[in-house]
Amino acid sequence: MASMQPPVCDFGWQAIDFDLPGVDGKRYSLASACGPKGLLLMFICNHCPYVKAVLDRIVRDAAELKTLGIGSIAVMSNDPTDYPEDSWDNMVLLAQRMNFPFPYVIDETQEIARAYNAVCTPDFFGFNSNLKLQYRGRLDESRKDTAPAGVRRDLFEAMKQVAATGVGPQEQIASIGCSIKWRNG
Repeated sequence: MASMQPPVCDFGWQAIDFDLPGVDGKRYSLASACGPKGLLLMFICNHCPYVKAVLDRIVRDAAELKTLGIGSIAVMSNDPTDYPEDSWDNMVLLAQRMNFPFPYVIDETQEIARAYNAVCTPDFFGFNSNLKLQYRGRLDESRKDTAPAGVRRDLFEAMKQVAATGVGPQEQIASIGCSIKWRNG
């Protein structure tokens, strides 16, 4: 399970549309996921210890960002063949157990992960209302263990700024997580 860090934010990069099935039986696109002030698109999975360490905080922050006009969506792009915890059925169970305030969708072909150049789980992409990238950084200082309560909420503060101004912070700290589990071939 290699630790990976995604590249820093490519400000202004245009979000790429998608049409992916959600665990709730609906299909989701950029338009359906985006809020009036922007979108937080995150690549996560069920098995990754980095995701598990911050999942409660992801749920908290997405719910709070929704009140600021930022929509959220979580994409699972891993190949579940070698990671059965990332299976569709387990995705459904996790979303229900955690009461996700955002759609949890599967990218079975991994085309969306490749289009976004997703590197790891979690990998966070924060877009403004024009769907131009303004944040690609960490949630907070958590790693495989949850950081202490009260640490700076990097992602939340960045997206709060995006909601207010349309522009993300110039200084961003890259996320860290497990590599995307790509299909063979």
